[in-house]
Amino acid sequence: MKILITGSKGFIGQNMVNALKDEHEISTFDWGNDLPVLRGIDVCIHLGAISSTVENDVEKVMEQNYEFSKWVAEECWRFGVHLQYASSASVYGLGTNFTEDAPVDPRSPYAWSKYLFERYVRKNGHRWEFPVQGFRYFNVYGPREDHKGNQSSPFHKFNKQALETGVIEVFEGSHEFYRDFVPVNKVIEVHRKFFGVKDSGVWNVGTGKARSMLSVAEEVAGKTGAKIKYIPMPFQVARQYQSYTCANLTKLKNTIQYD
Repeated sequence: MKILITGSKGFIGQNMVNALKDEHEISTFDWGNDLPVLRGIDVCIHLGAISSTVENDVEKVMEQNYEFSKWVAEECWRFGVHLQYASSASVYGLGTNFTEDAPVDPRSPYAWSKYLFERYVRKNGHRWEFPVQGFRYFNVYGPREDHKGNQSSPFHKFNKQALETGVIEVFEGSHEFYRDFVPVNKVIEVHRKFFGVKDSGVWNVGTGKARSMLSVAEEVAGKTGAKIKYIPMPFQVARQYQSYTCANLTKLKNTIQYD
């Protein structure tokens, strides 16, 4: 198949390209380049976005995450391209019901941009005769996170701190902060399996299990000999911080085989 991957230089994008390049004909797009050509493409995997949950330039986020996503969707409609797009568990906000039809509670420009595009697709779904599939990623981690800085996963961030300083910094109260951490290869597995799915909609992508931030720090400390240091949570982070996330995978497992 001919597959276009947007955001190919990002963390998930790099891993997606690497995983699919030997099986399919891959073309890529990253922000700042000429707009991609959708004619002749079989599947568009739209990952490109400003992924920082603390980015406060709303206009910038809306332009790149929402307006550009609408353009991609319209081009897919125009040329009959199967569209898969990255959404986010951040749309659940401080909620505790993680089923796809639960009320949403976006708390940042990033989360709002993801929800608004989901809403746009839902409102316009009657126009498309091809699959349009959104995936609410939970906390993805894995190789090629180096460029993400403070937005990298705790696995990457804690390991980097341990190796560079011998000290892992965790927020106070991290024993009470739980996340559904999903390896990037599992995310790619979902995209692959959905190549053959004709349904449209939104699906959670996680593991269905949650573990504390502190347990991740302790795991890394145990392997590296690093010490753990508690630090206050910055206000900008605290106002939108999800204390618990855990994907409900019922819909996903009813659609594809997924362990």
